[in-house]
Amino acid sequence: MAEAPVESRPQRQPAVSDVHVVWITGGLGCDGDSVAVTAATQPSIEEVLLGAIPGLPRVHLYNCVLAYEVGEELMSYWHRAARGELEPFVLVMEGSIPNEEIKAEGYWAAQGNDPVTGEPITIPQWIDRLAPRATAVVAAGTCATYGGIHAMQGNPTGAMGLADYLGWNWRSKAGIPIVNVPGCPVQPDNFMETLLYLLYQVAGLAPMIPLDDQLRPTWLFGRTVHEGCDRAGFYEQGQFATEYGSPECLVKLGCWGPVVNCNVPKRGWMAGLGGCPNVGGICIGCTMPGFPDKFMPFMDEPPGGKLSSGISSVYGGLIRTLRNLTNDTVNKEPRWRHRGPQLTTGYRPRSY
Repeated sequence: MAEAPVESRPQRQPAVSDVHVVWITGGLGCDGDSVAVTAATQPSIEEVLLGAIPGLPRVHLYNCVLAYEVGEELMSYWHRAARGELEPFVLVMEGSIPNEEIKAEGYWAAQGNDPVTGEPITIPQWIDRLAPRATAVVAAGTCATYGGIHAMQGNPTGAMGLADYLGWNWRSKAGIPIVNVPGCPVQPDNFMETLLYLLYQVAGLAPMIPLDDQLRPTWLFGRTVHEGCDRAGFYEQGQFATEYGSPECLVKLGCWGPVVNCNVPKRGWMAGLGGCPNVGGICIGCTMPGFPDKFMPFMDEPPGGKLSSGISSVYGGLIRTLRNLTNDTVNKEPRWRHRGPQLTTGYRPRSY
């Protein structure tokens, strides 16, 4: 049987026509992740919302920072989602989650008021109401993923990440684990690319999202900063910067890149440009579960850095010497390229 022309083949349609994104911005945070995603280009948030992505259902976003509605009109979407009137929806959490159980009076963080009691609805209450109804749940930024700055030792709020609150083995009603996209703030395209994947998955057009043991998308966080850094070759050759502005490896200035899972050196920050080591800044580990406690004090050479950089300095000197010798031979033209009556390339005409 002849194959049907491409234009006459039935196109696969999404299983749903509309997907909602309910985005909690009221956690302990700075709204930096909401602001960051406005810089995304792969895809942009406008492309997702205006239907420019092939095969994607209509997407409706409810975010207090990015919405044009205000007050109860805006909060009505959260209440509708909690009642099961927005189906299906992806729940996005931004900001760390305070432990309201240790607050004697008042609350640490809330968003909107309960229409029955008139009391503020705390962030844990919103999560309790929305997470069981969500088809997928994603944490945007390091505060929401692992607690971040607000969860430092000595904090009075008992702040934590979403997986700490719901449980690391939690699954949505569709069987999807919590998806963590860390970063302080989140890298714009990392988040929008992950959200796009989940939207396709909710629509029945993508398989289960691949995650690592910290619930991060594997294709985004499977490599270290060091593996994608333009400065990594200097580390191998034992060449280390001793002051900012130098192009060499930044480990001695406090860079944690060799052990931090992050793709910013390869992806850049916006449109392929920027990103911490790319512009001369050290990596402080902001995508890691132990941030910031386990990466302080900043600007100091990491533990083990003296040993590893010392060893690298020894064998790096030998590597540089050998490479210089090779460079001396290949950085010049072969001797047979010259003018004159004699051909010295070694060519011998064949006789037939």
